[in-house]
Amino acid sequence: MNIAIIGGGAAGFFTAINLAKLAPDANITIYEGASKVLAKVAISGGGRCNLTNSFDEIKDLSSAYPRGANIIKRAFKLFDYKDTYNWFEAAGVKLVTQSDGCVFPYSQNSEEIIDTFLNKSSSLGVKLKVSHRVSSVEKCANGGFKLMFSGEEQRYVLCDAVIVTAGGNPKLEGFEMLKTLPLSIVKPVPSLFTFNIPNDSITELMGVVVESATVSLQGVKMKASGALLITHWGMSGPAILKLSAYAARLLEEKNYRANLSVNWVNERFEDKVIAEINNIIDQNGQKLVINVRPYNITSRLWVALLKRADISDERRWAEVGRKGINRLVNILTNDEYTIDGKSRFRDEFVTCGGVSLESINLSTMESKECENLYFAGEILDVDAITGGFNLQAAWSTGYVIAHSLAKKINV
Repeated sequence: MNIAIIGGGAAGFFTAINLAKLAPDANITIYEGASKVLAKVAISGGGRCNLTNSFDEIKDLSSAYPRGANIIKRAFKLFDYKDTYNWFEAAGVKLVTQSDGCVFPYSQNSEEIIDTFLNKSSSLGVKLKVSHRVSSVEKCANGGFKLMFSGEEQRYVLCDAVIVTAGGNPKLEGFEMLKTLPLSIVKPVPSLFTFNIPNDSITELMGVVVESATVSLQGVKMKASGALLITHWGMSGPAILKLSAYAARLLEEKNYRANLSVNWVNERFEDKVIAEINNIIDQNGQKLVINVRPYNITSRLWVALLKRADISDERRWAEVGRKGINRLVNILTNDEYTIDGKSRFRDEFVTCGGVSLESINLSTMESKECENLYFAGEILDVDAITGGFNLQAAWSTGYVIAHSLAKKINV
């Protein structure tokens, strides 16, 4: 059986390697449009490759996968994050789990993952064709497929099965090669991005990190918690990236303009914050407010928040008064900013949207309308928050395809 895998990224290589193991007689070829493979793996996790997550803090998969939680839940029955950990360790890649649940190679080097994939795929007989950009996938009358390549009109290959692992694409044009196939495409839009907050004095605090904050969009029930980083253009960090994932489609519809609420102290109950302030007043009433900071707020941020609350930093705590306390508590728990635009997170990007899950058999990743056509990874309408969850989706969906297709081949 001749099998074509479109896309030499994480999902493509993982599918190819596992399929070659399970069906050694299959003739598998990976077609990559660029001159290099696994480019996104190379930059994942800042060049360290965040392979997966411990999922210790994930009580509901929808909190990690804003879109596609159900298909991931099904895939996990066959291959989950524990299987991923064991797979890489068995492949000779020693792993380490950070306190935040992110799993990396012990070497802290994504090149180790790339080398592992290249060596394993080669040893298993998987062929690799770079600079082969697929322009169209056509279903043939005999049940097979014809792959056309851009640049040369007469260049094409015939195959028995196609696995599309071309990754996410922020433009509909990226799905042009699939236009002749019976598929539904959900409009792709960016996910995992930072917020631009132009012309706001908060950007003067660039470099300040708040270890635990909660951010939300006003008017909708979407919020996220985690570290927050103030940048020269606005705000970034895990809390912002999570919120951008949850609200990816909503923010695109609003042209990336919205009102952001920041709870700097990550405390949802205002009465507890009031109690904290009153406790400071009781014990440090004669000290200047600038010198006694609640919740270990950094000094630079504290000065800025006092200004936003219209409280002089030369005032003593005993002189703040009830109105001053109320203004301060409001700033600490519900500080407001105006989002006006977005910025890509480093060189990484994730796409919300893709091949609709309604077009896919969720148990096999095979097209419902086109036999022997499969999809894995971000080409699907599946995306996750930052922390190794997107790569885990690639591993799980790719393994499901390998297992399903191998059953057909080995009959």
